[in-house]
Amino acid sequence: MKGGVRKRGNNWYYYFDLGKVDGKRKKIERKGGRTKKEAEAALRKALQEYENAGLFFEPSEISVADYMDYWLKNYVEVNCKYNTIDGYTRIINNHIKPAIGVYKLKSITPAVLQQFVNEKSTQGFSKNYLVNIVSVLSGSFKAAVFPYKFIRENPMQYVKLPKNENTKYDTDRKVITQEEFQRIIDRFPQGSSFYIPLQIAYHTGTRVGECCALTWDDIDLDKGIIDVNKIILKKENKQWYFGSTKTTSSIRQIPIGKTLIDILRHHKKWQMENRLKYGQHYNYYYVDKNDRIYSVDGTKDYKTTDNQVHFVCTKEDGGLVTPETIRYCSRVINYELMIQFNFHALRHTHATLLIENGANMKDVQKRLGHSRLATTMDTYTHLTEKMSKNTVEIFEKVCHPK
Repeated sequence: MKGGVRKRGNNWYYYFDLGKVDGKRKKIERKGGRTKKEAEAALRKALQEYENAGLFFEPSEISVADYMDYWLKNYVEVNCKYNTIDGYTRIINNHIKPAIGVYKLKSITPAVLQQFVNEKSTQGFSKNYLVNIVSVLSGSFKAAVFPYKFIRENPMQYVKLPKNENTKYDTDRKVITQEEFQRIIDRFPQGSSFYIPLQIAYHTGTRVGECCALTWDDIDLDKGIIDVNKIILKKENKQWYFGSTKTTSSIRQIPIGKTLIDILRHHKKWQMENRLKYGQHYNYYYVDKNDRIYSVDGTKDYKTTDNQVHFVCTKEDGGLVTPETIRYCSRVINYELMIQFNFHALRHTHATLLIENGANMKDVQKRLGHSRLATTMDTYTHLTEKMSKNTVEIFEKVCHPK
């Protein structure tokens, strides 16, 4: 490979040929120093890095704040779903930029990042949220190394998440006892806005966005099947939309038993009675071509070509029950009933009850919508260990009966 040095003004520059692009040879030229010797040393280094990496590497002068914007635009917005994009954007704008955005990307050190994470850990955030912050930093800096080649090494590989008391992580994985669930249902009985979503989640393990998005078209009461195929989410304009599920594996059909079927039949009848009771003041919902959900009551002479949707989880007047309104339910359960609770705990409870009572792990995976069996196995490691012990006991009884 050809290269050389030359003096221009008071400085020395080095140059060398790159590969051909569209049949034309490209050349790179950079400032090498104040002397010929410095320029020759810089040339040798640049040639070595070009041979090893395929192009000349020079750390970028970009700031952390500007790089985060670049990463959001060129990776996150291209590859992630709306909820993930929104969550990452909030973390970057509310936490990363104010604290470390002014640093140059090439100058950020593991020590600075560790201090940042430690400070966030002492500010009362749940472990789950801290994990999200660390994930954004780790993913973005990893991309800065490759494929973007702004920095040589990912400084986040040396940063550790501090040990922290974690309420949300614990409540997500809390197993609700049958006695506790009955107390919850007694507080939110049939006719309450939260009775149906609580029952659905307890009997199926659906996520809150999946549960609230269910329409009667998704439920076959004769066959006993719930078809999970969408979620609802709120976008920047503060309106609710239908969105795609967390993963393609989250699109699934969940068989349900007689108990939930009877509950849903009774609820459907209750909704029909309420439509008559409220008359023109009942809320009816439509979805437009952009998947935006909006309501219209009967007091307006409303004509539209948009599709009408009939939600399962509704209030008495037909109003939609959303993940936001369910937060009120969670607060009541926590602070009035004094039960450690998060709606996601119903999903964990559903899976735990199945596994503890001998359900096939592959079937549990399908019900939960996990893309990989390993995810289910890892989440319920303590249960699979118990199952392994039971398997040994079964073998002992078969081979060595007393």
